[in-house]
Amino acid sequence: MTPLINGLHHVTALASDAQRNVDFYVGILGLRMVKKTVNFDAPDVYHLYYGDETGSPGTILTFFPYAGLQRGRKGGGQLTYTAFSIPTASLSYWMDRLTQFNIPFAGPYRRFDENYLRFEDYDGMGVELVATAQDTRPGWDNGKIPVEYAVRGFHTVSLNEFNIDRTVALLTNPMQHTLVAEENGVFRFQVGAGGPGNFVDVVHTPKDVRALQGAGSVHHVAFATDSDDSQLEIREQLLSTGYQPTGVLDRQYFHSIYYREPGGILFEIATNPPGFAVDEAVDSLGTSLKLPEWYEPRRAKIEAELPALVTEEK
Repeated sequence: MTPLINGLHHVTALASDAQRNVDFYVGILGLRMVKKTVNFDAPDVYHLYYGDETGSPGTILTFFPYAGLQRGRKGGGQLTYTAFSIPTASLSYWMDRLTQFNIPFAGPYRRFDENYLRFEDYDGMGVELVATAQDTRPGWDNGKIPVEYAVRGFHTVSLNEFNIDRTVALLTNPMQHTLVAEENGVFRFQVGAGGPGNFVDVVHTPKDVRALQGAGSVHHVAFATDSDDSQLEIREQLLSTGYQPTGVLDRQYFHSIYYREPGGILFEIATNPPGFAVDEAVDSLGTSLKLPEWYEPRRAKIEAELPALVTEEK
């Protein structure tokens, strides 16, 4: 049976300053700003989306930047590191680039036969770059970072858990993931076609401190599904195993349901369609502020209250 979930869709996190967030992810990591919109529940706050050229599922990192938000704390019950794939020959390039921009990093380390670097963004969010030959997705040619070194998309996400048993049961039963490797208390699961963009690492950290949410914290991780019908089927499977997912919510660029896994991390199932080209052409993604129709009458006030952003690569 074809899995209803086919990998990671997006990761959404919190930040303290919108411009510094753009400077890091567009300017240093070379991701594309694929959508500039607002938090649908708080339109005085941006919702910034970064990804590949088209904002493909499995490449999308998004942020709610709340000005002056206190920094969070990594710990148990949290997605602690979001890892991106890079080509195997690009590791030294990225070490030099991080050094150039005074971003401290650790590594290269080795995990599951792949080398990776570990560092934090300006708010302390955990980021990794994993050098792998498995990822055949094209990098975005932004004219600044050579395409042969460019970030490809997500590799994996790391979930720190005090107790892994119920989380593993969730991943392997209604969410259709398969355990593919274990090393030093890290349990790697994959779904769909497998490989980068389809991995979830469950990290057993029974002595960890409890995570505190704030700037630099991941708010939720979304898993991809192909259609509204497959999303509803997953929802029924979650209900049948004792979970209480929300109803379907329209997020303009995808439809979503949300629920908490046993360790407390917020999960989402997001549809792959309709995608980010529904309200602007691919070649102009992220260049103007996009609002849902119910906020259009308030556009002038919303634009006046949001800080201006410069989105150039460095």
